[in-house]
Amino acid sequence: MRKLLLSALALVVIAALSGYGFWTEQRPAGHYLSDLRIELALSEGVPADHGNLLGVEPQLYPGDYQSLQRLHRKLAAYLEHARAQGLVNAKTIVILPEHIGTWLWARGEKNELYQVTQQREALQWLELSNPLRYGLAMLGAEGDDRRADAHLRMKAGQMAEDYQQLFGGLAKEFGVTLVAGSIVLPEPYVERGTLRIGSGALYNASLVFASDGSVLGQPQRQQHPDSDVRRFISSGTDQPPQVLQTPAGRLGVLVGSDSWYPSNQQQLVNQFAQIVANPVFLSGHDSWNAPWRGNRHQPLASSLALKPGQVNERDAWQRLTLDANAAKVSSMSVFLRGRFWDVSADGQGFAQLNGVNFAGTASPGARLLNVWL
Repeated sequence: MRKLLLSALALVVIAALSGYGFWTEQRPAGHYLSDLRIELALSEGVPADHGNLLGVEPQLYPGDYQSLQRLHRKLAAYLEHARAQGLVNAKTIVILPEHIGTWLWARGEKNELYQVTQQREALQWLELSNPLRYGLAMLGAEGDDRRADAHLRMKAGQMAEDYQQLFGGLAKEFGVTLVAGSIVLPEPYVERGTLRIGSGALYNASLVFASDGSVLGQPQRQQHPDSDVRRFISSGTDQPPQVLQTPAGRLGVLVGSDSWYPSNQQQLVNQFAQIVANPVFLSGHDSWNAPWRGNRHQPLASSLALKPGQVNERDAWQRLTLDANAAKVSSMSVFLRGRFWDVSADGQGFAQLNGVNFAGTASPGARLLNVWL
């Protein structure tokens, strides 16, 4: 009798595990309507043969990341709108915002993940739907927040492939140089034209794609991660800012708050940079008008001219970024917009050309920023 009960229990357990395993593999895609509208919020300069900086501040939501096709449809619609206005040419440098690639961890998940309202709940669905990958990622996780590390590490290989396919494809489709915002990956590097990942620490990095879809240079790592992500994203100071040759001139990329520090800007100037792209992600509802939070966990921040709370985020970003650009190199800062569960993305892009500062009109929704060089 005891053997019979144990056998029955074993069958129940096997059936439950088999059912759970089958459930984790199911990924039906739900219906989703997306707003493809975008407004030209900044247009400065005169068209010439020198090219232009075209910032795209997309309005994105978790559902946009359910498939690459959805995300491509939205971003391509924005660029098609810009092309229809004569803002896309062979010398255009398109700049996308920080972490636009990081949210690719949500690609291809269950409908329930996109339907919850809290990011905490979405991450629970991610763990439940990928038990083996999550468990293995936890074993290799680093940093002070090992769970956040594991959430990104568990899908890093897929994310890297998706990132190159999507943004390299957009660069080729529209014939532009494209600064693909940023993505968080473990020790990213480019080998024989392919973005690859290592097994070490996580870095917030940006890639630039040429008009034929190929990668230019190596991933540009964020030098000084800010207080929101420092517990699981490492500093990239071992790989200083690089300058890349593009049809519009020599381009450097500073990720997020790296643009605040004159030493980063000077490293680009020393390499004869003519253009600086600055992808940014600013979290918090209406944080653009809230008191500036600073970066109290970054020792270098103590040398900045502003102190936390002294001005709002808008004034701090514009003053610090533009003041750090002592050489008055043409630059543009581009912010992600939208909402990812309970995490809002805020901010409005701005630019500098020939020593003159430009800020776009304040507006909700997706925005285009254009400056002719």
